[in-house]
Amino acid sequence: MTEPPLERRLAESRAETKALAAQNESLTRTLSEARSQLVSMKKRLDELGMPPLTRARVVGVADDLVDVFALGRHLRVVPGPDVDLASLHPGDLVLLNDGLLLTAHAASDDPAGEVARVLEVQDGLAVVQVGNDELRVRLAPAASDAHAGDSVHIDRGAGLGLRVVTRHRVEELVLTETPGVSYDDIGGLASQIQQIRDAIELPFLHRDRFERYHLTPPKGVLLYGPPGCGKTMIAKAVARSLGEQLGHGPDGAIFINVKGPELLNKYVGESERQVRLIFERARQHADSGQPVIVFFDEMDSLFRTRGSGISSDVESTIVPQLLSEIDGVVGLDNVIVIGASNREDMIDPAILRAGRLDMKIRLDRPDADAARDILSKYLDADVPMQSTAAELIEATVADIYARDSHNEFLELTYANGGTEILHFADFASGAMLRNVVDRAKRIAIKDELAGGRGGVSVEGLLRAAREEFAENEDLPNTTNPEDWARLNGRRGERVTWIRSLRGK
Repeated sequence: MTEPPLERRLAESRAETKALAAQNESLTRTLSEARSQLVSMKKRLDELGMPPLTRARVVGVADDLVDVFALGRHLRVVPGPDVDLASLHPGDLVLLNDGLLLTAHAASDDPAGEVARVLEVQDGLAVVQVGNDELRVRLAPAASDAHAGDSVHIDRGAGLGLRVVTRHRVEELVLTETPGVSYDDIGGLASQIQQIRDAIELPFLHRDRFERYHLTPPKGVLLYGPPGCGKTMIAKAVARSLGEQLGHGPDGAIFINVKGPELLNKYVGESERQVRLIFERARQHADSGQPVIVFFDEMDSLFRTRGSGISSDVESTIVPQLLSEIDGVVGLDNVIVIGASNREDMIDPAILRAGRLDMKIRLDRPDADAARDILSKYLDADVPMQSTAAELIEATVADIYARDSHNEFLELTYANGGTEILHFADFASGAMLRNVVDRAKRIAIKDELAGGRGGVSVEGLLRAAREEFAENEDLPNTTNPEDWARLNGRRGERVTWIRSLRGK
């Protein structure tokens, strides 16, 4: 039976209608995409035809207007309707159109400008030095924490300090650390520790008594003597002890350890600038009430006698800079300078005079009693031992300090023709004694690993002492006997010849 003509035509009409609707939808979508492309192209054409925008530096906001610095001029401009005045701060970069209307923030900051050193800060203003010029600038919010001695990025025309610039090279030279050494960790230096405590701690802990007696505290202390005798350890222990006694806790004292030789710089004035920075850092920490120790290790490498010519006469400028900084410590609280040196004879006398480094404390090589004290610091009850600590220490000291032929080390000849035999004990130091104990501990560990009894033994300690001294047999410098004698603490008659007695 065939479909009636009317119904067939109705079905065909519906199919045509659906096809036309789909075609309509496709055309609409195509027109919409074409319109979007036209709008985008028009926007791009408008941007290409737009006059250039001018970047300006915000100086301040006054009422509903903005003060900016642009094109070498200070201008007061009107912000556009899309600009939020509350978001504008001094130092920000903004864009001005050809009608000098402020239209928007700039996308990025401008790295151009100058770096200046801050001399003084007060009430949001700073006096800075650029070359030989001194300028007064306002500190933008990003530079509000600048202190004297900091480097800041400035916009000279706008009269603004924009941000603090970290001088990594300089900061690396000043290592501020929390000392982890106490007086209990130091052996064999009881009298020297008492001296330095009297010189440094008493003025901090009993200010009123010093004022009542009209006694001026020392500005600095020089620790000198042969290498490895505890100079650096004492300086760190002073900082820790002061922090504890003044109520700041063991971490409350600041120890500024200056990497001395790295201060020397080939550029004129750079070494002096770094010395100034060190003391400015010390003043900043001291203002918080914390005790500050400025420690110069190997002081002779920095501040040699002026005119000696040994270091290209750089000391002729760096020594006066240090002298002025030390004298500047007069009016400061909580700052003390400690220097350490193996060659105190090479330090400029002006630094060592009374009123600067007032106290000079010599740290000699340990004698037998001091060696017992030092060894007891490293052979405590927690260390596995085959005998008592006292027996181990006594046997070790007796061997090291024996004045017999097996301990003979060097023969010195003096200018008057006399000779002297030096033994290993004459070259002992706290650092060397610690090495002996560490060697003995390694021997004990290897014994345990091999299935032995383990524990530090007399035999291990004596073997460690022989090995330690054997490593030092070739170290004496015989090319300049006089310098060798001074470095190793030999005083008196001039040494003219050094002869090794090992392997004779």
